[in-house]
Amino acid sequence: MVFLGLFVLSFVVAGFLTCWLIDQLAKRMIVATTNERSMHKVPTPVGGGWAVLLVTLVGWMFFSWPLSNVTSWIVPLGVLGLALMSWVDDRQLVDPLLRFGVQIAAIVLVLATLPGERAVFWDGWPLWLDRFLTGLCWLWFVNLFNFMDGIDGIAGVEMLFVALGLVLVGLKIGTPFAELHILIVLAGASLGFLWWNWSPAHIFLGDVGAVPIGFLLGWFLIELAMRGHLLAALLLPAYFVADATVILLKRLARGEKVWKAHKTHYYQRAAARLGSHEEITKRIVVANIGLAAAALWSLKFPLTGAVGGGLVVYFILNDLRTIADKP
Repeated sequence: MVFLGLFVLSFVVAGFLTCWLIDQLAKRMIVATTNERSMHKVPTPVGGGWAVLLVTLVGWMFFSWPLSNVTSWIVPLGVLGLALMSWVDDRQLVDPLLRFGVQIAAIVLVLATLPGERAVFWDGWPLWLDRFLTGLCWLWFVNLFNFMDGIDGIAGVEMLFVALGLVLVGLKIGTPFAELHILIVLAGASLGFLWWNWSPAHIFLGDVGAVPIGFLLGWFLIELAMRGHLLAALLLPAYFVADATVILLKRLARGEKVWKAHKTHYYQRAAARLGSHEEITKRIVVANIGLAAAALWSLKFPLTGAVGGGLVVYFILNDLRTIADKP
């Protein structure tokens, strides 16, 4: 009952905040305009991520207080720093090197505070190698989360299901309740935002939401991996990771500037072919349910959990590619 009440409260508060932001951002003309790379047809307020972040950070401070270790205050500071940098980027483009520099700094600061005995990937190799690979993966996750925020509802759905998946897995493995409460707040706030972002979207998350929320979700997934459940941590966001990574590799092979905005992801091309964001987002909801189930199953049966998750990713990517490539 506590979880449900907290989820509903976060949903309501974030929903009202998002509604207020729609009006305020529109008045100040802080909108995403249409261009050849955009998937929307009318200028739409951008910056809805503030609602999710504010509610989640308040929840973090409430449930983590007193901040008992360095990491517990470095992570929210990293979230806030990335949000401020990304807010500037939403309003006037920031040099990509500066963006990456701030992201790397936030990641390095957190990783530097982790206990030496806690490996993410494997404790059989040097700790520096584990931290280096973790940092690379985290940096990619932050950026891919931003890249994947390209149609109505998709990022809100991912935030909601990854957070809820982390809660369900956490209940099984004994994750501290303070962390579970924060995840419930994040899930509720994500749904509050999604209420206004569902197709046709009244507001977009913006870099101010996608970048720091990617950072925050990445942290919780790393925490899960350090508790010995790397496979579950990989399965929960597997659709986002697969779509973004496959397209990145294809763009690299074509010699494209991969930091430039584009609309060649499978989900973007499929949405354009169907003429419907909602139909594609619904498919991704189903895929995320399947991945959450696979993550839970993997706690006891790793092999079948991995196979099940792999099949979910294969079928969703193949479905979207088939739709996108229809003549």
